[in-house]
Amino acid sequence: MNNRSEFSSKLGFVLAAAGSAVGLGNIWRFPYLAAKYGGGLFLLIYIFFVVTFGFAIMMVEIAIGRKTKLSPIGAYKALHTKYSFIGIIASLVAFLILPYYSVIGGWVIKYFVTFLTGGQAATANDTFFVTFITSPLQPVLWQIVFVLATLAVVWRGVKDGIEKASKILMPMLVVLSVGVALYALTLPGAFEGVKYFLIPDFSRFSVQAVLAALGQMFYSLSLAMGVMITYGSYLNKDDDLEKSVKQIEFFDAGIAILAGFMIIPAVFAFSGGDEAALNAGPGLMFVTLPKVFDTMGMSALVGGIFFLLVLFAALTSAISLMEAVVSTVCDQFKFSRKKSALIVAFTAIILGIPSSLGNGIWSHFTVMNMAFLDLMDFITNAVLMPIGALLTCIFIGYVIGVDAIVDEVKKSSQFKREKVFRIMIKYVAPICIIAILISSVLSAFGIIVL
Repeated sequence: MNNRSEFSSKLGFVLAAAGSAVGLGNIWRFPYLAAKYGGGLFLLIYIFFVVTFGFAIMMVEIAIGRKTKLSPIGAYKALHTKYSFIGIIASLVAFLILPYYSVIGGWVIKYFVTFLTGGQAATANDTFFVTFITSPLQPVLWQIVFVLATLAVVWRGVKDGIEKASKILMPMLVVLSVGVALYALTLPGAFEGVKYFLIPDFSRFSVQAVLAALGQMFYSLSLAMGVMITYGSYLNKDDDLEKSVKQIEFFDAGIAILAGFMIIPAVFAFSGGDEAALNAGPGLMFVTLPKVFDTMGMSALVGGIFFLLVLFAALTSAISLMEAVVSTVCDQFKFSRKKSALIVAFTAIILGIPSSLGNGIWSHFTVMNMAFLDLMDFITNAVLMPIGALLTCIFIGYVIGVDAIVDEVKKSSQFKREKVFRIMIKYVAPICIIAILISSVLSAFGIIVL
């Protein structure tokens, strides 16, 4: 008999799953992609994909978890003995993302502590970020702190750890997001940034913008990494699955939009309306924003609150990644939760060290001109996740049949979007995923898709 833990309420599940979806992908990655690909245009494309493509894939993964009550490998094996390899790919993605994600989480803790201790002026210096990430010791130490903070929650289990933490962190994250966004909107010149972010400029439309929005949707919803299957396995059979997925989508898109309001108007205000300042790419949060905060009154307070917010978002996603791997270890090796959690945490620390040092003393080790952290991001997000999602669509659409998922959803939901779901899984999603995969691989070799 499967005595698997369950969330004590649908709210607990929604907040935990939303916490997984709401992470650095929303607050760090979404704003710089929106800035790069035309603001309002990118936002419009992104929301469209969240409510269609994202809805379909998330529905499949949570339904698989709830139907089988197993972690990814066991779940796919239970549905068809020859297809457990899809679960292996999903589990491998979470296993590989957690170490380098923890490195970035460590960066966030470093910035939060720096602002908390009054060192905010130093962060505005052009050399601060580079000096920090190239240090042979500091990034590793902060990464360990981040992993241990994640372990402290996962160690306590589903109800006492993940659910309780989510019920505290998610509301605080929303409140802080609204507060920082409102403050950013009061800055002189911020309104130009609001217009850039909200009003689509269709002259900026490109295939790259579409593929970037697709990739961002994938990344931010925690799809194809075993997380939603794992959380779905803890979901009560009576909880409305379709409604839960809609609520997770709302949280995810809402926080991404708030992140845009926090960052893009503030950068416009700081730069005097110069759009070039938005092209800082991944460094937008760690390099450009500290300069913005330094020009504000109460810079230590505002910056400290912002990086606390980012830390909460990073932790909720890291918790879900660690839980997906811990659940798999428990199921496959029959270890206790605490033993599994310790093994996973220790492994994440060890595997994270190359990502930490790859920016500094190990920077001469590159593959395809990518440092170790960038390489791991490419392997997981650009290759394994699309492959896993594509195989899942084929598996559901053409092996076991879409009805297997529809029947599971209808046990607790009316499934109003059933027709859209069927079309997306069998036809649209596979084509979109193949486009993401091809585009990502070509880009890695310097071939730009027009």
